[in-house]
Amino acid sequence: MKKMIITVSRQYGSGGRVIAKELAQRLGIAYYDKELIVLAAKESGFAEEIFEEAEEKTPNSLLYSLVMGTYGMGGQGVGVPDMPISDKVFLIQSDLIRSLAAKESAVFVGRCADYVLEGRENTTNLFLYAPLPVRIRRAVAEYGLAPEKSESAVLRIDKRRANYYNYYANRKWGKVDNYDLAVDTSKLAAEDTVSLLQQYIEMKYKKD
Repeated sequence: MKKMIITVSRQYGSGGRVIAKELAQRLGIAYYDKELIVLAAKESGFAEEIFEEAEEKTPNSLLYSLVMGTYGMGGQGVGVPDMPISDKVFLIQSDLIRSLAAKESAVFVGRCADYVLEGRENTTNLFLYAPLPVRIRRAVAEYGLAPEKSESAVLRIDKRRANYYNYYANRKWGKVDNYDLAVDTSKLAAEDTVSLLQQYIEMKYKKD
């Protein structure tokens, strides 16, 4: 079977991380989520905490213009003196994602991987979502959020993910056109959702 590159974007509380990890295991391919932080920190020399903190903040610079070559002054890449640390982190992680995707089949969770790998052959982009009440219940039961704060926390994290994606990818997070398949994870048990995705991917790559 051909090399598989799968990107997974997900709403908070949809169970996307668990589903993505199980999918990678069933397909027998690498899985990258928090693992990217460890690898990026090791390769860049930055502390892991810098990557974690950068992902928690809403970007506020002109990285898109920089990447597109319109910044004009000060050079390129992570060596640009005035580039915010969040932008440096994004570029480091993007380079790492591209490097890993060139070497092996893998599932990449979040970090605008669908945008970073846009145009690469054998790539499947997934978006996993669920109704808000379902995600709130999961956040309380599985993630340990306080019930009285769970709704605001779920909405806040989704907003942060949307802002991060919309900024760096310059397109709308969750828009169906950006993905090959969008799945409501509340419709099936997690293991059945994984089976559905596995079947779709195996059929797709067999066809390709």
